[in-house]
Amino acid sequence: MKKFISFLFFIFFFLNCSSSKEKNPNIIFILVDDLGWNDLGYSGSEFYESPNIDRLANESFYFTNAYSSSPVCSPTRASIMTGKHPARVNITDWIPGNDPKDRLLLGPKDLNELPLEEITIGESLKKSGYKTYYAGKWHLGSEGFYPEDNGFDINVGGFEKGSPMGGYYSPYKNPKLTDGPNGEYLTDRLTNESIELIKKHDKNYPFALFLSFYNVHTPIEANIKYLKYFNDKLSKMKDSLTRTKKEGQAITRINQTNSKYASMVYAVDQNIGKLIKHLKDNNLYENSLIVFTSDNGGLSTLKKIAPTSVYPLRAGKGWLYEGGIKIPQLIKTPGNTKSIKIKDLTVSHDLFPTILDFIGTKQQNNIDGISLMPILNGEVSKIDREDIFWHFPHYHGSLWKPGSSIRSGDWKLVLHYETNSAELYNIKDDPGELNDLSELFIKKKETLLKKLNRLKSETNANSVSINVNYKN
Repeated sequence: MKKFISFLFFIFFFLNCSSSKEKNPNIIFILVDDLGWNDLGYSGSEFYESPNIDRLANESFYFTNAYSSSPVCSPTRASIMTGKHPARVNITDWIPGNDPKDRLLLGPKDLNELPLEEITIGESLKKSGYKTYYAGKWHLGSEGFYPEDNGFDINVGGFEKGSPMGGYYSPYKNPKLTDGPNGEYLTDRLTNESIELIKKHDKNYPFALFLSFYNVHTPIEANIKYLKYFNDKLSKMKDSLTRTKKEGQAITRINQTNSKYASMVYAVDQNIGKLIKHLKDNNLYENSLIVFTSDNGGLSTLKKIAPTSVYPLRAGKGWLYEGGIKIPQLIKTPGNTKSIKIKDLTVSHDLFPTILDFIGTKQQNNIDGISLMPILNGEVSKIDREDIFWHFPHYHGSLWKPGSSIRSGDWKLVLHYETNSAELYNIKDDPGELNDLSELFIKKKETLLKKLNRLKSETNANSVSINVNYKN
């Protein structure tokens, strides 16, 4: 009889273990719009504050040489969704972009939507058994090309526009987001909606939440709850007067003194803290992969004084100098409790294969990103990558002119199409790109030009054309 009871217990235990087989970890992907590499406390800001993100950094892999796939938003977002270089997807400008007809060059015709035939991270995760949620900025196409058309079960607030049409307070003028009460702040609303999605989630399935804040994109509209605090803080700072320097025909801000912008960064941080608290309170935090990043460099270079500074890096959003493409990036893996710095070069389209590799899903062919899982798992000490290149053959409101760039090890080449000239920098020795070495290291310049041309050819990169109607 005892043997029979023991046998029944074994069968019960076996069936119970089988029915509650551990599912894949949940995925939370947090994308902040236009957040500069040093706009956070952990990355060096002495004016802006981000205590919750700083705490997350203390438990994450902290990438000190993370780059966006593009210096503007839509191309990077397309790369995150597909794992492909923007040139391969043929989304190389923000959508719909700006193609002036009175300049020396004409920009190429790129796409205004992410093609539906592209396999997105949402579709890949859904195929792997995930419930997929998208909240916030999309900017990858209009009706028929929204998140729900690209593998996301629910879309809250994602449509074709790249900035909040009604500003950051309700009414929002967003067809994918009902208006809230007067005074409701958009960042609060998107976070609350995300938490509600998690609360209502069917716990028999893992979930993937993509929370894409409109902050800190223009319009720079203060969060009134925090504005006085930062105004008071600014008044007590020694370096409180805005300083600038010239960048071609543009102006670059070189110190952080914008209280409105500071309040927007802090609003993002407080909402990330609220989301993480919910995860912890519901025993979801330890079994979640959390990715935190930005879509391009900070907006520090414009015809007028820009809202933030990424100094000592050169230029900002829209430019292929370091200020336009270097970004903050954290990856929190389940079980990790310490900050681990990764100095290797990474780029936004690495996140697609990394997430799929993390959940054990086979990647499709013809992607350009490299999985970061081998270095996160400690299987390798260095990421297997030699080069990263950027292709932005468009004029931009930041006063950037068409060009491309490549970084290879410590070296970086910036190619300008109007003048057909190339600059060469050693980023390790000169992170501010102040000393052009193209005339001293001619062979290195030629080598990088060949590499850049090869990579452009491999990705079928579009190109500019001469404007025959241009009058100087």
